[in-house]
Amino acid sequence: MAVSTEQMTPSSDHLSQIGALIRDARKHRGLTQVQLAERLGTSQSAVHRMEQGQQNVSIDMLQRVGHALQDDIVSIGRPSPTHLRVHGGVKLSGSIAVKSSKNAGVALLCAALLNKGRTTLRGVARILEIHRILDVLASIGVRYEWVNEADLVLDVPTELDLDAMDGETARRTRSIIMMLGPLLHRYDEFALPYAGGCDLGTRTVEPHMVALRPFGLSITATTGYYHATVDQTVSPQRPIVLTERGDTVTENALMAAARVEGVTTIRNASPNYMVQDLCFFLEQLGVRIDGIGTTTLVVHGVKDISVDVDYAPSEDPVEAMSLLTAAIITHSELTVTRAPIEFLEIELAILSEMGLEYDLTPEYTAANGRTRLVDITVHPSELKAPIDKIHPMPFPGLNIDNLPFFAVIAASAEGSTTVHDWVYDNRAIYLTELNRLGARVKLLDPHRVLVEGPTRWSGAEVLCPPALRPAVVVLLAMLAAKGTSVLRNVDIIARGYEQLAERLTPLGAQIETFRD
Repeated sequence: MAVSTEQMTPSSDHLSQIGALIRDARKHRGLTQVQLAERLGTSQSAVHRMEQGQQNVSIDMLQRVGHALQDDIVSIGRPSPTHLRVHGGVKLSGSIAVKSSKNAGVALLCAALLNKGRTTLRGVARILEIHRILDVLASIGVRYEWVNEADLVLDVPTELDLDAMDGETARRTRSIIMMLGPLLHRYDEFALPYAGGCDLGTRTVEPHMVALRPFGLSITATTGYYHATVDQTVSPQRPIVLTERGDTVTENALMAAARVEGVTTIRNASPNYMVQDLCFFLEQLGVRIDGIGTTTLVVHGVKDISVDVDYAPSEDPVEAMSLLTAAIITHSELTVTRAPIEFLEIELAILSEMGLEYDLTPEYTAANGRTRLVDITVHPSELKAPIDKIHPMPFPGLNIDNLPFFAVIAASAEGSTTVHDWVYDNRAIYLTELNRLGARVKLLDPHRVLVEGPTRWSGAEVLCPPALRPAVVVLLAMLAAKGTSVLRNVDIIARGYEQLAERLTPLGAQIETFRD
């Protein structure tokens, strides 16, 4: 919190935020309001008013509070990391709705660059990855506005100022690479910062180059940037065969094909949920696409797109799997509503074989008019390890992002389970952090772990893994662990989940957020 005056006169919202910081820090130190008041040489009622946001506080007082609590209530520059304190071993109950898809959201933001008209996206999850892409878009001249809390309205100018791109923010998200497809239609030359994101080992961009070379794109990588040149006279002369059935690779190829007049065929395409959402969106822009949901997409492109479009991305199957996992490992009865069943059927089939009992409602349609949803009620179940190893496959196989949840589920099941994460170089390593909470997870090699169950979970303090899904897996295990756990440096969870801890609280989870 940067401050330039001796006496602060913040708004009531800021006073409430300051009060919450003081309250959380006091509780973290195990102090009562009376004990903090004694350290400050003031009254308990004064501390109470500060924590309720009902009293202006001077810089001197905040510094005294920080010293008394050994917590930087006032900081200059980058904010201190966020941590979670979890009081586990409690049952969850009630129902919770699945938010819209993170991966579809970022793809649609990039696809908005194709459109000269106004793009309205409904029910967008307000997560860090979305905010990062919005910051990058705003830095190059795209105007956006949040309306009704979760709806986004975007206007893309005729000319983008790519030289003004926020490189620091762009490097912190791998989604930036999906701007290649839209931008190659607008510029003969441009540069994008190297893509970042989770720490999941080396991931090559060569499959993207294979997908986009037929559109005249060539890339040289120097000094932290991808330098792109485009031959606008080149267009695909034969079907594009993707060397990797990747989601973002397929999306890049789709966005490139969308504004090429004529027919472009894309083979070995991913039919995954975010790709389908992008296809539905492009169809509303006037681009006909045959084969949606299959590995062969036939795109009937149009040279110019200028449409006022209104679209709602579908719900996130990975968040749905996260919420199902929370119920499974805490032996709770919980209903997860608005779950995209088409992208959870394999996961549910495996869980059924392991002994999970659950009910499904009849299917209904998402706001996009295309995605099939159900409500899933999980019942407390005694699970057994599956006979075969658990491994991901491109859709319609088990979702790659859902694989880590099976590690914590397997740890709660009777028997031995091999979890094979063949896609990423080092994500499996982070699953061994479950051992700190009492699990028995043995790393066989950088891609495989052997999980022995069941686990008697116990509270511990753990540094959050630097990869999104393993980070959430550790948090979910803490819900099952008796006693108090602390998960430190949890900011990465905000990359893919909107207020996950706050949304679990009404279900009975006891999670507190604090900083130090």
